[in-house]
Amino acid sequence: MVYFLSGLLVHAALASDIYMRTNPDGSITFTDTPQEAGYQPFHARPLSTATRVVIRHLPRIDRYDALFLEAAKVHSVPAELLKAVCLAESAMDAHAVSHAGAQGLMQLMPPTALEVFVTDPFDPVQSIDGGARYLSRQLATFGEVAYALAAYNAGPTAVRKYGGIPPYPETQAYVEKVLAYYEHFQTRQPLVQ
Repeated sequence: MVYFLSGLLVHAALASDIYMRTNPDGSITFTDTPQEAGYQPFHARPLSTATRVVIRHLPRIDRYDALFLEAAKVHSVPAELLKAVCLAESAMDAHAVSHAGAQGLMQLMPPTALEVFVTDPFDPVQSIDGGARYLSRQLATFGEVAYALAAYNAGPTAVRKYGGIPPYPETQAYVEKVLAYYEHFQTRQPLVQ
Protein backbone atom coordinates (compact mmCIF):
# COMPACT_ATOMS: atom_id res chain seq x y z
CA MET A 1 0.00 0.00 0.00
CA VAL A 2 1.63 3.29 -1.11
CA TYR A 3 0.69 6.69 0.29
CA PHE A 4 1.55 9.98 -1.34
CA LEU A 5 2.08 12.83 1.11
CA SER A 6 -1.44 13.76 2.18
CA GLY A 7 -3.72 13.83 5.16
CA LEU A 8 -4.09 10.06 4.80
CA LEU A 9 -0.37 9.68 5.50
CA VAL A 10 -0.70 10.97 9.04
CA HIS A 11 -3.41 8.50 9.93
CA ALA A 12 -1.46 5.64 8.33
CA ALA A 13 1.74 6.65 10.14
CA LEU A 14 -0.03 6.46 13.46
CA ALA A 15 -1.44 3.02 12.70
CA SER A 16 1.64 1.18 11.44
CA ASP A 17 5.26 1.50 10.36
CA ILE A 18 5.63 3.83 7.39
CA TYR A 19 8.65 4.14 5.12
CA MET A 20 9.53 7.12 2.95
CA ARG A 21 11.60 7.55 -0.21
CA THR A 22 12.51 10.71 -2.10
CA ASN A 23 12.15 9.99 -5.82
CA PRO A 24 14.51 11.36 -8.51
CA ASP A 25 11.88 13.94 -9.53
CA GLY A 26 11.75 15.30 -5.97
CA SER A 27 8.38 13.77 -5.10
CA ILE A 28 8.10 11.70 -1.94
CA THR A 29 6.57 8.23 -1.74
CA PHE A 30 5.38 6.56 1.44
CA THR A 31 4.63 2.86 1.94
CA ASP A 32 4.01 0.41 4.76
CA THR A 33 5.58 -2.43 2.74
CA PRO A 34 8.85 -1.25 1.13
CA GLN A 35 9.78 -3.60 -1.68
CA GLU A 36 12.31 -1.36 -3.43
CA ALA A 37 15.60 0.17 -2.32
CA GLY A 38 15.80 3.68 -0.89
CA TYR A 39 13.03 3.59 1.71
CA GLN A 40 13.80 4.86 5.22
CA PRO A 41 11.61 4.65 8.36
CA PHE A 42 9.34 7.68 8.69
CA HIS A 43 8.00 8.87 12.03
CA ALA A 44 5.18 11.39 11.94
CA ARG A 45 2.95 13.08 14.45
CA PRO A 46 -0.53 14.35 13.60
CA LEU A 47 -0.43 17.59 11.65
CA SER A 48 -2.21 20.47 13.28
CA THR A 49 -5.00 22.33 11.53
CA ALA A 50 -3.30 25.58 12.52
CA THR A 51 -0.49 24.77 10.10
CA ARG A 52 -2.84 24.79 7.13
CA VAL A 53 -4.60 27.97 8.28
CA VAL A 54 -1.34 29.92 8.39
CA ILE A 55 -0.63 29.03 4.77
CA ARG A 56 -3.94 30.38 3.55
CA HIS A 57 -3.65 33.75 5.27
CA LEU A 58 -0.12 34.90 4.43
CA PRO A 59 -0.35 37.71 1.84
CA ARG A 60 3.21 37.41 0.45
CA ILE A 61 3.13 33.63 -0.05
CA ASP A 62 4.09 33.67 -3.77
CA ARG A 63 6.51 36.61 -3.76
CA TYR A 64 9.68 34.52 -4.13
CA ASP A 65 8.45 31.63 -6.28
CA ALA A 66 10.79 32.46 -9.20
CA LEU A 67 13.76 32.37 -6.81
CA PHE A 68 12.65 29.04 -5.33
CA LEU A 69 12.33 27.57 -8.83
CA GLU A 70 15.78 28.82 -9.86
CA ALA A 71 17.49 27.58 -6.68
CA ALA A 72 15.66 24.25 -7.00
CA LYS A 73 17.16 23.74 -10.46
CA VAL A 74 20.67 24.71 -9.42
CA HIS A 75 20.76 22.63 -6.22
CA SER A 76 18.41 19.72 -7.12
CA VAL A 77 15.99 20.41 -4.28
CA PRO A 78 12.22 20.50 -4.84
CA ALA A 79 11.05 24.12 -5.14
CA GLU A 80 8.03 23.34 -2.96
CA LEU A 81 10.34 22.07 -0.22
CA LEU A 82 12.42 25.27 -0.36
CA LYS A 83 9.26 27.34 -0.13
CA ALA A 84 8.05 25.24 2.81
CA VAL A 85 11.34 25.77 4.67
CA CYS A 86 11.23 29.50 3.97
CA LEU A 87 7.67 29.78 5.22
CA ALA A 88 8.49 27.91 8.42
CA GLU A 89 11.73 29.80 8.97
CA SER A 90 10.79 33.43 8.32
CA ALA A 91 7.15 33.57 7.19
CA MET A 92 8.59 35.00 3.93
CA ASP A 93 10.12 38.00 5.73
CA ALA A 94 13.45 38.87 4.09
CA HIS A 95 14.45 40.99 7.10
CA ALA A 96 13.69 38.38 9.77
CA VAL A 97 16.21 37.87 12.58
CA SER A 98 15.67 35.08 15.12
CA HIS A 99 16.42 35.23 18.83
CA ALA A 100 19.40 32.92 18.11
CA GLY A 101 20.77 35.25 15.42
CA ALA A 102 19.60 33.46 12.26
CA GLN A 103 18.97 35.94 9.45
CA GLY A 104 16.92 36.46 6.30
CA LEU A 105 14.34 34.43 4.45
CA MET A 106 16.05 31.09 5.02
CA GLN A 107 17.21 32.01 8.54
CA LEU A 108 20.87 31.21 8.05
CA MET A 109 23.18 31.51 11.04
CA PRO A 110 26.21 33.70 10.19
CA PRO A 111 28.72 30.77 10.08
CA THR A 112 26.35 28.74 7.88
CA ALA A 113 25.80 31.74 5.60
CA LEU A 114 29.55 32.01 5.04
CA GLU A 115 29.79 28.25 4.46
CA VAL A 116 27.21 28.49 1.64
CA PHE A 117 28.70 31.67 0.12
CA VAL A 118 26.06 34.12 1.36
CA THR A 119 27.54 37.56 2.01
CA ASP A 120 24.20 39.32 2.56
CA PRO A 121 21.64 37.06 4.29
CA PHE A 122 18.96 39.75 3.86
CA ASP A 123 19.23 39.61 0.07
CA PRO A 124 16.45 37.21 -1.04
CA VAL A 125 18.48 35.84 -3.96
CA GLN A 126 21.48 35.00 -1.78
CA SER A 127 19.40 33.72 1.12
CA ILE A 128 17.31 31.34 -0.98
CA ASP A 129 20.34 30.13 -2.93
CA GLY A 130 22.29 29.60 0.30
CA GLY A 131 19.39 27.85 2.01
CA ALA A 132 18.93 25.59 -1.03
CA ARG A 133 22.66 24.79 -1.10
CA TYR A 134 22.62 23.92 2.61
CA LEU A 135 19.42 21.87 2.40
CA SER A 136 20.79 20.02 -0.64
CA ARG A 137 23.84 19.04 1.43
CA GLN A 138 21.62 17.74 4.23
CA LEU A 139 19.50 15.73 1.77
CA ALA A 140 22.67 14.21 0.28
CA THR A 141 24.04 13.44 3.74
CA PHE A 142 20.92 11.96 5.33
CA GLY A 143 18.98 10.70 2.29
CA GLU A 144 15.63 11.44 3.88
CA VAL A 145 13.64 14.68 3.79
CA ALA A 146 12.59 14.56 7.45
CA TYR A 147 16.17 14.02 8.62
CA ALA A 148 17.48 16.76 6.32
CA LEU A 149 14.90 19.15 7.78
CA ALA A 150 15.92 18.17 11.29
CA ALA A 151 19.54 18.89 10.34
CA TYR A 152 18.53 22.25 8.88
CA ASN A 153 16.90 23.13 12.20
CA ALA A 154 19.05 21.47 14.87
CA GLY A 155 22.25 20.86 12.94
CA PRO A 156 23.63 17.71 11.34
CA THR A 157 25.55 16.76 14.49
CA ALA A 158 22.29 16.38 16.44
CA VAL A 159 20.76 14.21 13.71
CA ARG A 160 23.84 11.98 13.67
CA LYS A 161 23.88 11.78 17.46
CA TYR A 162 20.29 10.56 17.65
CA GLY A 163 20.27 8.60 14.40
CA GLY A 164 17.34 10.65 13.11
CA ILE A 165 15.12 13.48 14.26
CA PRO A 166 16.45 14.63 17.65
CA PRO A 167 14.06 14.46 20.62
CA TYR A 168 13.88 18.25 20.81
CA PRO A 169 10.27 19.48 20.82
CA GLU A 170 11.21 22.52 18.71
CA THR A 171 12.87 20.39 16.04
CA GLN A 172 10.07 17.81 16.01
CA ALA A 173 7.47 20.57 15.62
CA TYR A 174 9.60 22.21 12.92
CA VAL A 175 9.85 19.01 10.86
CA GLU A 176 6.11 18.45 11.21
CA LYS A 177 5.35 22.01 10.14
CA VAL A 178 7.66 21.97 7.11
CA LEU A 179 6.32 18.61 5.94
CA ALA A 180 2.78 19.98 6.23
CA TYR A 181 3.74 23.07 4.21
CA TYR A 182 5.54 20.89 1.67
CA GLU A 183 2.48 18.69 1.25
CA HIS A 184 0.35 21.81 0.83
CA PHE A 185 2.57 23.30 -1.86
CA GLN A 186 2.90 20.00 -3.72
CA THR A 187 -0.82 19.26 -3.79
CA ARG A 188 -2.60 22.62 -3.55
CA GLN A 189 -0.18 25.35 -4.69
CA PRO A 190 2.58 23.81 -6.81
CA LEU A 191 5.19 26.22 -8.14
CA VAL A 192 5.05 26.63 -11.91
CA GLN A 193 7.80 28.03 -14.13
